Amino acid sequence: MLLKREFWEHRGGFLWGPLIAGAIAIVFTVLGVIGGSVLFRKVANQHGEGINFEMSGGEIGRAGSIGDAALAGGLGMVCLVFVFVVFFYALGSIYDERKDRSILFWKSLPVSDTQAVLSKLVWALLLAPLLAAAIGLAVGLVMWVLAWLAAVLNGFPGAGAIFTQAHPLQLLGELAVSVPVYALWALPTVGWLMLCSAWARSVPFVWAVVIPLLACVFVSFLDIMPGIEIPHGAIWYTVALRGLLSVVPGTWFLHEQMNGDAQQAALKGTEALSQLDSVNSLHVLATADLWIGAALGAAMIYAAIRLRRWRDDG
Repeated sequence: MLLKREFWEHRGGFLWGPLIAGAIAIVFTVLGVIGGSVLFRKVANQHGEGINFEMSGGEIGRAGSIGDAALAGGLGMVCLVFVFVVFFYALGSIYDERKDRSILFWKSLPVSDTQAVLSKLVWALLLAPLLAAAIGLAVGLVMWVLAWLAAVLNGFPGAGAIFTQAHPLQLLGELAVSVPVYALWALPTVGWLMLCSAWARSVPFVWAVVIPLLACVFVSFLDIMPGIEIPHGAIWYTVALRGLLSVVPGTWFLHEQMNGDAQQAALKGTEALSQLDSVNSLHVLATADLWIGAALGAAMIYAAIRLRRWRDDG
């Protein structure tokens, strides 16, 4: 009942947000196919004999990467919306029910604070990612077909390789591995946001996001004082990335670069986020970073449950 309640109250974010984002991605893909085909025909007409394509076996084999890119593109577009949905859902999960006083109704039922908070946690860490992944795969499948259709309409040889040389099962396997890793990796951020949601009497965003970031800026400025050395990378990694941005899937690829140059780390992280890697996703399970963060996240969830039990704004 609690899980259904969360979906009924937030299906605009959990369901319609990803669906709308996917529809927008498909529309732009169709426009890109049409525009690219028109431009291609225009260039072909400028050559009296047209354009002849000759592709080697290796090039035909690499055509499968187009299909992989289409599937990953659908997931990526939906993921952008999913990140914002989960972030603000966790931030308002307990505060909103105190604000609209609906918490009084739920407290009148035989439902414990633990059950109520854990139902929100399950949606943020498991059900919402699974729903977004399913929608993203559906969008990616449509984009995959559109890529093949564009190749066929424009006479590219070996268009069928977009299907036959792609790796959808590998992508599904990597996605299946990433979901439980994501649940553990995102736990500290979700725990922090839910703790602030349970504690703050107003503007939880300021307490959860603005104040920690301003504190990081202030500490970083202390570095101008003589004799003071500030580990900027470690501070910003801990507060900004692990504390606030762990809800972004794939950020676990950045933990290996935290001691390196920040700019190079960002570039490597961007490359890592562009593709799912099941080996590295499993590798992060052996790091203290993930388990310390998960333990802190669990402690914050426990504190949020306790706060929900006695916190009363009126």
